[in-house]
Amino acid sequence: MTIQQAFERLGKSAFRSRFHLSVKDKDYIKNKGLETIRRHAEDFVKTRLAPAVIPNDGKQTPMRGHPVFVAQHACACCCRGCLNKWYHVPKDVDLTPEQQKKIVNLIMAWITREIV
Repeated sequence: MTIQQAFERLGKSAFRSRFHLSVKDKDYIKNKGLETIRRHAEDFVKTRLAPAVIPNDGKQTPMRGHPVFVAQHACACCCRGCLNKWYHVPKDVDLTPEQQKKIVNLIMAWITREIV
């Protein structure tokens, strides 16, 4: 699935499409820069989504507090359950580096759309 295809599918979900960055989130991105935000996204995906077993799966991503968290919910990349439901990513295996990269790229594409 391409990023555009994911956005089209996510746009049909009332829940996913209600997520937007706040002014505070946009200011944070402006102050930190997109490269720093990308590094944060890479870290969050690596530590909170990539492991095969996540003790608090389904609850590991807050709804707010960081622009990447908001983007994760908007993109259905917030937990292994959502990754499985939306993108057919198996729950019981570690995410590959390529899968992690695709997730980060989707998150960053969503953030970029929001800050324009």
